[in-house]
Amino acid sequence: MNLHLLRSFLTVVETQNYSRAAELLFVSQSAVSKAVRELEHQLDLPLLERGGADGKAPRGVVLTEHGRAVFEHARAIFALERAASEDVRDRVELRQGRLRIGASTTVAAYWLPRTLAAFVRRYPALELELVVGNTDEISRALIDCRIDVGYVEGEVEDARIAASLWRTEPLRLVAAADVEATPGLGKRVSAAALAAQTWLLREPGSGTRQAAQAWFEAQGFVPARTIEVGSNEAIARAVAAGAGIALLPETVVADLLAMGRLRALAGGGAAEAGTRPLYRLELVNRPQAPALRAFLALDAEPARTRRLRSHS
Repeated sequence: MNLHLLRSFLTVVETQNYSRAAELLFVSQSAVSKAVRELEHQLDLPLLERGGADGKAPRGVVLTEHGRAVFEHARAIFALERAASEDVRDRVELRQGRLRIGASTTVAAYWLPRTLAAFVRRYPALELELVVGNTDEISRALIDCRIDVGYVEGEVEDARIAASLWRTEPLRLVAAADVEATPGLGKRVSAAALAAQTWLLREPGSGTRQAAQAWFEAQGFVPARTIEVGSNEAIARAVAAGAGIALLPETVVADLLAMGRLRALAGGGAAEAGTRPLYRLELVNRPQAPALRAFLALDAEPARTRRLRSHS
């Protein structure tokens, strides 16, 4: 069914006037008449009454039985079209829609909250969902289109994903404040002393785990013993209790260091923890929706940048 012809028919019936229908459709009256006749020809059904038993044409636009059925279908079709247009317009103008963000645990807990709060205040009509997982989980969610953008701590090697540097995050090598809980760890720590310690690590697939493993390789040692823990916060508190040592993001351990429950191992050599990159992930060739563009614009605002630099 030709929707152009159907629209002409619908407009004629709704206006009860060929001239008015032509004005609304920005065409000539003859074009409207031709469109209605062409629709009748294509459907092989008479849609309008054009002559009574006395041979006189009826007043106004009178539908046949078939015409009434086609009119109801046309009204439903174009009502759906209007609803779709209004929905799209609302989404473009950020009056409706949903933004789904994926983030690894540290990013979700320490780096995104202020931007999320600003987004909710500025666009209260939009739904916002934050999915938290490790780097591998966020990557899979992006590929499966369950999220619109991802923020992760680890490297991602997948041709379907475009990874761009988002932030650089300082790392700290930490131990319990009680020196007796981790003997052999003074201000200057050798690789041999570190290798002899119990290390608390995240699960495989975590960006923090990737950073720790890369650091072990760079320092040339393999930990004698490791304990796997599912969150950075849990690792930090376990280290403070004397369970071992860990390499963690500075944002995670800053409060415990300030309270004197952790101590940073520093002084050069093997104990220099350095930094790690944080990445923003998007699907290759996937257009950015208006809500995502708005979120990225908020994230790039100068006030946000100044706050982040204060942590580095």
